Amino acid sequence: MPATWILGIESSCDETSAAVVRDGNYIASNVVASQIAIHRKFGGVVPEVASRQHLEKVTFVVDKALKDAGLGFDDIDGIAVTVGPGLIGALLVGVAAAKAYAYALEIPLLPVHHLEAHISANFLAHTDLAPPFICLVVSGGHTSLIHLRDHLSYEILGATRDDAAGEAFDKIARVLGLPYPGGPALEELASGGNPQAVKFPRAWLGENSLEFSFSGLKTSVLNYLKRNKKEGREPSLPDVAASFQDAVVDVLVEKTILAARLTGVRKVALAGGVSANSVLRELFQQKADQEGLEFYFPEKKLCTDNAAMVACAGYYHYLVRDFAPLNQEACANYPLIVDKL
Repeated sequence: MPATWILGIESSCDETSAAVVRDGNYIASNVVASQIAIHRKFGGVVPEVASRQHLEKVTFVVDKALKDAGLGFDDIDGIAVTVGPGLIGALLVGVAAAKAYAYALEIPLLPVHHLEAHISANFLAHTDLAPPFICLVVSGGHTSLIHLRDHLSYEILGATRDDAAGEAFDKIARVLGLPYPGGPALEELASGGNPQAVKFPRAWLGENSLEFSFSGLKTSVLNYLKRNKKEGREPSLPDVAASFQDAVVDVLVEKTILAARLTGVRKVALAGGVSANSVLRELFQQKADQEGLEFYFPEKKLCTDNAAMVACAGYYHYLVRDFAPLNQEACANYPLIVDKL
């Protein structure tokens, strides 16, 4: 049986990426043009700047991905692209490029949801992993618990009611005077602090709730800092960072383990930018071992936005001939279709 080569394109936020993946699990290339240095001076992603950078980089990353893979356009069987959700201007660039390549090459256009791309990073990291499993997708824009019943068959068990966990990390990092991106900087600061120093609240949201809320925790941290300033005290910022991180991680892990108990699924996985957090990974592994669960997570370079995970997800769309029309639009609030089987 001949190999299936999928070219993936990712431009949902501030990473312009292209990758070539064979048969949904072998990464032949994965090129990422990061915009971190550009956005750092603004303290966060500026959508208009991100869009212009994608325009400048998209054809470059595609050409480099093919060169790194040792392939030509004629070798590619399908073009996978992140359709949404994300920044609309950024998405438009990737979708327009993917449509142009698909049209010119007369090959299928494969529409990928950003969440399913993150989940698919686990298939690249663990070629023996197969559904069903529970996946916590946790990033700057998402905190979602998803039951992957089969490839392209999802059940959304819970999501955040307000801030995503990564968004909360970034906001508290800014308050603590840390540079963009806030998540890694906060983790580094927290490594020198005591996670039990400040008793920040956990939002459990009722018995057996699989939903998340981090706005109250964020407010609690802000109030703690304001109160200390008003009373003339200088709080230990490493202790604040560590205690905040501990509160977030505690809820993320406990609710994922609860989801496994409620569904009877014996495998859990982690995905998304925040899944690179070492404290989160360690607590997940510890709790999974206690519950007798198998635990999976991608290597750190596959946690952040990249096109290899998009190409992997696109492969499963290709197998069931779920092709997008050439008038496919980018969508900032693109819904996750729960069953395409």
